[in-house]
Amino acid sequence: MKKKVAFQTLGCKLNFAETSTIARSFSDDMFERVGPGSQADIFVINTCSVTDAADRKCRQAVRKIINHNPGAFIAVVGCYAQLRPEETAAIEGVDLVLGNNEKFNIIKYIDNLEKRSIAEVHSCEAVENAGFNISWSAGDRTRTFLKVQDGCDYHCSYCTIPRARGDSRNPYIREIVAEAEAVTASGVKEVVLTGVNVGDFGKSTGETLEELLKSLVSIPGLERLRLSSIEPNLLSNSIIELISREPVLMPHIHMPLQSGNDKILGLMRRRYRREVFSDRVMMIRKIIPHAAVGADVIVGFPGESAADFDDTLQFLEGLPITYLHVFSFSARPGTPAATMPGAVTAREKELRSRRLIRLSESRRTLFMRSSSGQTADVLFEKGDSDGMIAGFTPNYIRTVVPDAPGLSGMVRKVKLTSLRDDHSMNGELANI
Repeated sequence: MKKKVAFQTLGCKLNFAETSTIARSFSDDMFERVGPGSQADIFVINTCSVTDAADRKCRQAVRKIINHNPGAFIAVVGCYAQLRPEETAAIEGVDLVLGNNEKFNIIKYIDNLEKRSIAEVHSCEAVENAGFNISWSAGDRTRTFLKVQDGCDYHCSYCTIPRARGDSRNPYIREIVAEAEAVTASGVKEVVLTGVNVGDFGKSTGETLEELLKSLVSIPGLERLRLSSIEPNLLSNSIIELISREPVLMPHIHMPLQSGNDKILGLMRRRYRREVFSDRVMMIRKIIPHAAVGADVIVGFPGESAADFDDTLQFLEGLPITYLHVFSFSARPGTPAATMPGAVTAREKELRSRRLIRLSESRRTLFMRSSSGQTADVLFEKGDSDGMIAGFTPNYIRTVVPDAPGLSGMVRKVKLTSLRDDHSMNGELANI
């Protein structure tokens, strides 16, 4: 009989792409893939360790599996397993711990599915010489996350990623193009490029992100290409101009700001100051006026005073951004920020987060209202039980219309009509 295997992904889009690749290593003739809430013989949890909440979610996931599948073999892989293998192995019920290098070879570690009294650990202490595993997400016939870069050389003072994933590296463009061609041939309409620091593409091959984008947009059948995120100091004018003139490239740019206060950016060891970020936003607005522009912001970094936060808020209020992703600072063991003075209370971090979230919601609403009455191409996903189907415009406005046969997975012109309560818009299929 086939063994049933379930996968659960915690964290970023990169992890989702890698989980899909790990899942494909389980041959169909020996294993049956089931959902994470199902009864299974094997559970694989691909973990994140960006925040303490991510660590906590891993422990919660294991407990939930044990409660419903007490005899299941549990493998915990990825960043949490890489950074804290002993702590991961100590979680009751865990049988196998694999770091970021080993997780792609999971099959060779699970020949024996008996529960272990002590978890087996294979987690490299160092990842400086890590290889690259091209990965892409499966299961969605409209959109795929394609990994084009891994690791990071930035060493921001709050971040564990360089220790978890090693130095910045990438495959050659020709290899990525081959993967993207295969994905597109399977019927996928949109490819989202993902990595730890996508803008740093080319460190290990002498190529550039712009060259990669130019190669990918010419793939026959690829209708949409989207960047997941790019550092503001790595977003060149030429990339912005390329996005503006290539219809395959989506006008949606997300940049991690982290703070709008230069003192805090310095403490974070970010490689730019806020003027660089504002210059990039204004250049995007000049060249691609209708683009969605998003940003990540961390609140409550050690030493961030009320005045420093107000400076960030006022800075963002003065920029034509579309939305924010807001995170409360979480001290990660082993990082310089974990021992910095000037800790901000949890209550104060919550209050600051709320203020930025209100700004984000008002900007998103303004952006959608400015699109009302316009017609846009919408890539539709799956319909729901209420007879509606949603999809996204090129500039990432979620749009909802009454479902109709053949809409799922298709790009159709839609007139955007009115705002909905769930940060999306109603639309009407255009008769074109």
